[in-house]
Amino acid sequence: MSGNGALADGLLSYETLVHAVAGAMGSVTAMSVFFPLETAKIRLQVDEKRKSKSTPAILAEIVQEEGLESLYRGWFPVISSLCCSNFVYFYTFNSLKRLLPGPGWSRPGKDLLMGMAAGVVNVILTTPMWVVNTRLKLQGVKFRNEDLHQTHYKGIFDAFSQIIASEGVGSLWSGTLPSLLLILNPAVQFMSYEAMKRKMGHRGRRISSAEIFLIGAVAKAVATTATYPLQTVQAILRFGQYKDDGKGGLSGSILKVVSLFMDRIKKYGFLGLYKGLEAKLLQTVLTAALMFVVYEKITSATFKVMGLNKKLK
Repeated sequence: MSGNGALADGLLSYETLVHAVAGAMGSVTAMSVFFPLETAKIRLQVDEKRKSKSTPAILAEIVQEEGLESLYRGWFPVISSLCCSNFVYFYTFNSLKRLLPGPGWSRPGKDLLMGMAAGVVNVILTTPMWVVNTRLKLQGVKFRNEDLHQTHYKGIFDAFSQIIASEGVGSLWSGTLPSLLLILNPAVQFMSYEAMKRKMGHRGRRISSAEIFLIGAVAKAVATTATYPLQTVQAILRFGQYKDDGKGGLSGSILKVVSLFMDRIKKYGFLGLYKGLEAKLLQTVLTAALMFVVYEKITSATFKVMGLNKKLK
């Protein structure tokens, strides 16, 4: 097969599309189930003056002050962004599986490299959607931090137009630098998941849904704990109300990230970088675990219906 033929086979195949759709559906299902934990996490990250520290306490506080429905504020933009993001990530990851050579590559090293490459593509394409959904999730919130002001967006498209008009197109990529650094999160997650899945499925052993849930949870817990401080900085930058010196470009982005780290440590100590970690671990670990279960079930059922007896390895 020619080089162009191999490339087309890797990028335009039913198997790759099945993995992408299954990954998107799995993430949407899991996030919908555990969305209140996502709400608690981002409140703790951005509105750092809240006195409530634990996840149950802040969920109860939000319900009491803003109503039960506020736990799902911003659900649609988050789900839309997540669906697009995971489709891009799974599609890229599984395309690279088909394109990269097998011999001469260590499996964990190959998985890590593919995960990082998929992460870069994902960040560049989907960051504007995540900026908008962060703003919409925090609209109407009762902030404890008096420096934060309310926004007034009518929906996703209105948010896009207002942000571009008042802040410029470049602001849609706010938080891109920490996002690019955070490609290590899904890369480590997928590397750990694939390694554990290969080990548990040794010699053709069938892996149960409970085992998939467990290894998905462990993989995400490792990745999230290692990268959480960057996720906090990313959320603050996406919210768009961080005061800086206005410098643009790569150097300006690096200065913003470093300045945010230093401000957070100065005000709240090193542990301030981990504010909201409990909610984040609960949300991401449970969400990732359920996502992998749904993903594996959808791909398995689809391949069976399509008569394909061999999935991507």
